[in-house]
Amino acid sequence: NTNTDVYAFLALLILPIQDCCLFGRFDMPSLYKQGDIMIGGIFPVLNKEISSTSTYETEPHGVKCAGFDLRAFRWTQVMIFAIEEINNISALLPNISLGYRILNSCASPTNTLRAALSLASGPEEVKSTSRCPPAISALIAESGSSQSLAVAGALGPFNVPVVSYFSTCACLSDRAKYPTFFRTIPSDYFQAKALAALVKHFGWQWIGTIQSDNDYGRNGIQAFSEEVKKLGVCIAFVGTILRTYSLDKILDVVEMIKRSSVKVILAFVPEGDFYPLMKEIVKHNITGIQWIASEAWITAARPSTPEIYQAFGGALGFVMPKMAIPNLKSFLTGINPYLNPSAAFVRDFWAIMLDCRPVLPGEHTVTEETHETCTGNETLINSQDVFFNVTELRVSYNVFTAVYAIAHALHQLVFCQPAGQKPMRPCLNVSEIQSTQVTAHLQKVHFKNQFGENVFFDKNGDPPASYDIINWQLRDGQVRHVTVGHFVSAENGDYNLSIWEDKIVWGTGKMVPSSVCSNVCPVGTRKAQIKGKPSCCFDCIPCADGTIKCWSNEKKDKCIPKTIEFLSYPEPMGISITAVSLLGASLSLVTMMVFIKYRETPVVKASNFELSCFLVFSLFLCFLCPLTFIGRPTTWTCLLRHTAFGVTFAFCISCVLGKTIVVVTAFKATFPGNKVAGKFGPAQQRIIVSSCTLIQIVICALWLHLSPPFPDMVFRYSNIKIVLECNTGSETAFYAVLGYIGILAIICLVLAFLARKLPNNYNEAKLITFSMLIFCAVWITFIPAYVSSPGKFTVAVETFAILSSAFGLLICIFAPKCYIILMKPEKNTKKHVMAKKCEPKI
Repeated sequence: NTNTDVYAFLALLILPIQDCCLFGRFDMPSLYKQGDIMIGGIFPVLNKEISSTSTYETEPHGVKCAGFDLRAFRWTQVMIFAIEEINNISALLPNISLGYRILNSCASPTNTLRAALSLASGPEEVKSTSRCPPAISALIAESGSSQSLAVAGALGPFNVPVVSYFSTCACLSDRAKYPTFFRTIPSDYFQAKALAALVKHFGWQWIGTIQSDNDYGRNGIQAFSEEVKKLGVCIAFVGTILRTYSLDKILDVVEMIKRSSVKVILAFVPEGDFYPLMKEIVKHNITGIQWIASEAWITAARPSTPEIYQAFGGALGFVMPKMAIPNLKSFLTGINPYLNPSAAFVRDFWAIMLDCRPVLPGEHTVTEETHETCTGNETLINSQDVFFNVTELRVSYNVFTAVYAIAHALHQLVFCQPAGQKPMRPCLNVSEIQSTQVTAHLQKVHFKNQFGENVFFDKNGDPPASYDIINWQLRDGQVRHVTVGHFVSAENGDYNLSIWEDKIVWGTGKMVPSSVCSNVCPVGTRKAQIKGKPSCCFDCIPCADGTIKCWSNEKKDKCIPKTIEFLSYPEPMGISITAVSLLGASLSLVTMMVFIKYRETPVVKASNFELSCFLVFSLFLCFLCPLTFIGRPTTWTCLLRHTAFGVTFAFCISCVLGKTIVVVTAFKATFPGNKVAGKFGPAQQRIIVSSCTLIQIVICALWLHLSPPFPDMVFRYSNIKIVLECNTGSETAFYAVLGYIGILAIICLVLAFLARKLPNNYNEAKLITFSMLIFCAVWITFIPAYVSSPGKFTVAVETFAILSSAFGLLICIFAPKCYIILMKPEKNTKKHVMAKKCEPKI
């Protein structure tokens, strides 16, 4: 945060470390009481700063503020009450008195910074012999997040712990930037989750938002937007306001609300910033909107009037659970300017409560009204003002908790043990307390207060999140803040939301309001996104046959999702193909192992060991090819399945061709003077296999380069399903691959057929002939079956052809040999292999 960095830099400039005093002082009225340990407080008692222009020719005047805030003044009194209560109990900080110094912030970050620096340097009248003693051990501040950012950024370098009672910006949880910041109110991170949960619960999809032009508003709306986007909710607009904005800017937001179709608006703003806009909304008679409130204004007293209720009745928002503090009422009714004439703000409070002004010298605060002079006999004991209602305290309870958290941290620091444990003997002199130590002990604080609540801070200085859901209701002519639900966060990131809908009074009527950009499409139509609009805004157009995701029935009264079809592994056909494919691959490996083990035997030698191993390996690859045909088609599987099939089978048939040529040339070599066999040795065999396979590789490479296969969606087979398959890309290339394999197979068949009647007892040409007949028969029948099969059955037919032809080659060529090797070893001799059969003459 740039402003925070500036505040910290200014603090370093004007708060010298050597003499621990300010370079100059600010004239700031305060509530003050000396104690052994001092706690500072900053509250927006006067919530509007009156700007003045400095000429740099004279010394600047003191800061002037107006707008006395009874709510903030009560926070100051709760802090004083808590400190007095702690001083009067023996279990917490015995024989040690807490003191306080409370200043006004004017709800301004700059004035808050002035107050923080004044507190950090100490009052002028306090003297100390120790070198650079801390003026305050901890600071309770502030209500606004922007003000707290200024304080945390300025005092962070000096390790002064700051505990806020009302600042909720999630940005303050950044421990790297604000290592000494704590708070007794949950972060907006949790409030954003709670607000998103509320929106989800009521099914609102089209939301307007209002933010304050500061860290609190901007960060709050950003966190909320991120949460609701996960739910598919759209933000219609973001209006920005601030208490110092001109009327024209406020009216711009009013017009934005008028133009929009939203029925639900979230206002993430402090009460002071929102109130001017609220008055204009009432003035323009804007009704029929369900307002959602952040905790900063939902329970504020100033807007909770029948006049504002006309437009904001039924508002929903989240607040901290309410609490009643015993003995606080008698303390508040005992406030009297005559008892402590020097106490700041008390004269203004007295004037507002009793409509008269006490005659006392001293203070020069600005009041908005003139009052009669008090007689001195007035009392607040019988006052029925809401100020004295201490049964539904929320922010005041946060202040109370902050004081007790600091007191417990100080107790553990001074007595080296939690409060209540005996013996309580100090282990540290009060004058030796350093702010760094207080921060460390505040981070470790964990105690149960007098109300049974567990008080502690997580690693980011935040308390656990628990909210009441508040609903604005008008009862007996008064606006009441009625609890209608609860929200509690869990450590695992989950939450529990409970809402009593029957207790809610809606601002839009008796029914739960609906807020959508476009209504749900009627039957027989589908959504069509509007260009330039959020996803929640769409048109409804009639369903049409052939669309990608839906199809229309005959009556055209509804859209039915199309089913996606492809050959998958879990289905019976996929399981069967996978099993047969793996079986064939396993048999190929077993055959190779047999040939390798018995490679010195006559049968293996006679069948050409090297070419046989190449052939078995190619068959192993052929058996694995069908696995690429199963599963959802992708770009890579489509490129692989046809090219892998073409290359492996070309390799396989090339090996068969090599074996066939070897058999024929061996027979020719039996004639005297024929040297053909000598010219066709192992080197020539490898050349034939490699060159024949290379031709197929070149064909596949051209196929992939010019028009490769690709995944495609086919609609022509059925009106109720989409078939996912691999489009071959170029039909010519596909049939060229098949045709080349067919040419090699026919050559093998012809050569083997010519050599089928060779006189040897072991005639491999006959085995090759049978295998080629099966191979050709399979692939001749494959073409019409492939063309006529619909959908995934096309893939099944192709895999069947691959497996059938591979098994034909494996069984016909290698089964007889393996049978002799394993079952008839007595025939695995050179004599038997070379013996000639007696063929009957025809």
